[in-house]
Amino acid sequence: MVSASSILFPAIALLLFSLILTIADDHDQSTIPSTLEGPFKPVTVPLDKSFRGNAMDLPVTDPRVQRRVTGFQPEQISVSLSSTYDSVWISWITGEFQIGDHIKPLDPKIVGSIVRYGKLKFPLTHRAMGYSLVYDQLYPFQGFQNYTSGIIHHARLEGLEPNTLYYYECGDPSMVAMSETYHFRTMPVSNPKSYPSRIAIVGDLGLTYNTTSTVSHMITNNPDLVLLVGDVCYANLYLTNGTGADCYSCSFSNSPIHETYQPRWDYWGRYMQPLLSKVPIMVVEGNHELEEQAQNQTFVAYSSWFAFPSKESKSPSTFYYSFNGGGIHFIMLGAYTSYDKSGDQYKWLERDLAKVDRAVTPWLVATWHAPWYSTYTAHYREAECMRVAMEDLLYKYGVDVVFNGHVHAYERSNRVYNYTLDPCGPIHITVGDGGNREKMAITHADEPGNCPESSTTPDKIVRGFCAFNFTSGPAAGKFCWGRQPDYSAFREISFGHGILEVKNETHALWTWHRNQDLYESAAGDIIYIVRQLDRCPVESLRMQLLLQQRKLGAEIGPMDLVNPSEITGTNMVSASSILFPAIALLLVLLILTVADDHNQSTIPSTLEGPVTVPLDKSSRGNAVDLPDTDPRVQRRVTGFQPEQISVSLSSTYDSVWISWITGLSFSC
Repeated sequence: MVSASSILFPAIALLLFSLILTIADDHDQSTIPSTLEGPFKPVTVPLDKSFRGNAMDLPVTDPRVQRRVTGFQPEQISVSLSSTYDSVWISWITGEFQIGDHIKPLDPKIVGSIVRYGKLKFPLTHRAMGYSLVYDQLYPFQGFQNYTSGIIHHARLEGLEPNTLYYYECGDPSMVAMSETYHFRTMPVSNPKSYPSRIAIVGDLGLTYNTTSTVSHMITNNPDLVLLVGDVCYANLYLTNGTGADCYSCSFSNSPIHETYQPRWDYWGRYMQPLLSKVPIMVVEGNHELEEQAQNQTFVAYSSWFAFPSKESKSPSTFYYSFNGGGIHFIMLGAYTSYDKSGDQYKWLERDLAKVDRAVTPWLVATWHAPWYSTYTAHYREAECMRVAMEDLLYKYGVDVVFNGHVHAYERSNRVYNYTLDPCGPIHITVGDGGNREKMAITHADEPGNCPESSTTPDKIVRGFCAFNFTSGPAAGKFCWGRQPDYSAFREISFGHGILEVKNETHALWTWHRNQDLYESAAGDIIYIVRQLDRCPVESLRMQLLLQQRKLGAEIGPMDLVNPSEITGTNMVSASSILFPAIALLLVLLILTVADDHNQSTIPSTLEGPVTVPLDKSSRGNAVDLPDTDPRVQRRVTGFQPEQISVSLSSTYDSVWISWITGLSFSC
């Protein structure tokens, strides 16, 4: 009996609000470009020499990198995803690392790997048991300090519900060595209507004061997932005695092996724990994770420190794997392991792409470290052999966006394939500007005097050269363009990170945030990435049906195939999609108001006087107790099986009481 008039005025307010949103909506559409307007004329933002940030590593005395636990209590806690929403990995470290001439690795068996978790903070009703390991960084030279890690634990939680908040504790309860309670949220279920709200993407992060600014910005943007596209802590910019330099080869050219200072991994893990203990991180290796040591071992710290869904995604390696995040299929590729067509990675990639159902995960996002389409002098065309080997395969399966790092600057391409503008090619975005201590990339290969020699770009994986002079186009016969290439849409030299917000099957908002913008809403680069299903179809029955509907002019659901007017705003709900329902609701409520006034004349209220109804002596009911022989009151269980079960409430919504009786009653 809610009066229609009590709803009428909010409906009018909603109508007015919708009108305001419509105006704002039209304004937003005119200010945020989309890839439908491309290809764009190349833009270069001039270098701001007044802002270079603070590219100095955090000192070991900074409290954010120091050990704050004792004994075997967990630290460096992080969450990473499995291949699907119903499983995540929890990782942590117990015990202290050792570094020096005489080290004795800890025994992983001395402490358990237990995670207690649940949807309520207390009690944590589920339990998962993981595994543990210790890794060493050893050098076959006298005077070098060797390293052995604390005990690294990885535990996989399974049977989780989608888009659900879970609480957890990790450690060993038998040693009273459990962490405090943390929480994470699972990914949404994989379907074309379901996506993580915000995905933070960053590369070449390091552990400098610039890093602290980048991470603070990421936390402000409240991401559901972090993608780190290589180069984590830059431990290999140091000698084993802790002496560091911005350029290792420049400062330590006489070292018989490229040394590292492995405690930088522990410092990085401690600094990142406040974020990574609740927001999942997915990492792919960069060149700074190579970390050569005795017996030609490489990438040992990287492969030990993080948990990867390699097994879940049928990958034989930690260097490449895949996973789903709602309606997005992510492919993490290795730029520092074999990628030729006869190798394991290529064969895995081919199988993985063939299994992707674009009706379930419409978006296909690929990441690896070294970019294929970068116009900066630093690392120019360095990954050409990988591009030659894999680009055709990614193009065939319609990869939508590619994210890379390695180059310490920002750049976004137009849609491109084989150095040619192509409406069906992916957008390539380089975000290698996370904040490390190496110098930023400040020169472009297309500027006079900055084009490197092709002989300076060998591929260390295939041990050869794939980058040669262009054979066609404006740069024919040359190794570099004489101007900013057509495939380069936007480039700028600044520290920062990006946020990807996929809205539906066809539209995603990409925003690059610069560190110097502080905490304002300004963005260094912003664009809608639009998938053109009619122009660039993918192999999916549902997609084909949608395209047929579009061609026939049939009505399609507002979240199936939409135009930009239906995706503007924080949650990408068009103001017009609210406006017309609001008008309809207003009309209905006006009709209800008239009916309401009529009904009010027949339905009494407490304002009216008392009434007594005369006794009806013809109906007294049956006030006789049920006999003991009635089957509804007889005992129907045996032994100590429960009966007389009931539920009653506690004082608040998050607790109830369950009561029951077992056994027979006796009377004397």
